[in-house]
Amino acid sequence: MLLHDGIYRWEGFGGKLRLPRGCCRLRIWDLRRRRLPGEAVPLRPILVLVADVPESPLSVRSCAGHVATGIARDFGIDPQRMLFVEHVPARRYGRDPERLIPEEFLAVDFTWTEGGAIGPRWRTLPPPLEGAIRRLAATAEDAEDAGL
Repeated sequence: MLLHDGIYRWEGFGGKLRLPRGCCRLRIWDLRRRRLPGEAVPLRPILVLVADVPESPLSVRSCAGHVATGIARDFGIDPQRMLFVEHVPARRYGRDPERLIPEEFLAVDFTWTEGGAIGPRWRTLPPPLEGAIRRLAATAEDAEDAGL
């Protein structure tokens, strides 16, 4: 079940200027209510999918621990039950021939302390899980396009 689909804004942690601050696209699913196709309920049933947005001065990657900490706090998510995934859309660069950097879905693992998430580590998802997350994300976008 899709719990949230929108822009998430995070405040900074640096004095008067409150740096860094930014925003990202955030989608949260509770997989206990809507399972991934062909999957049992996973050990981490809360799927958090984040992606950069053009209007943000900072990337999710540069503030991953801060963003994950804020999401867990603001949405009341137990960090040990959350699968945090960064979506990096495909990008094109160069000319003659143009090159393509493929789309990626990367799991981000953290060490959780009383202060929040630290030490982000990016890893590729196993193909069945990545495929299921791709289908789930596409289904949410189809529902959004249809006005659901």
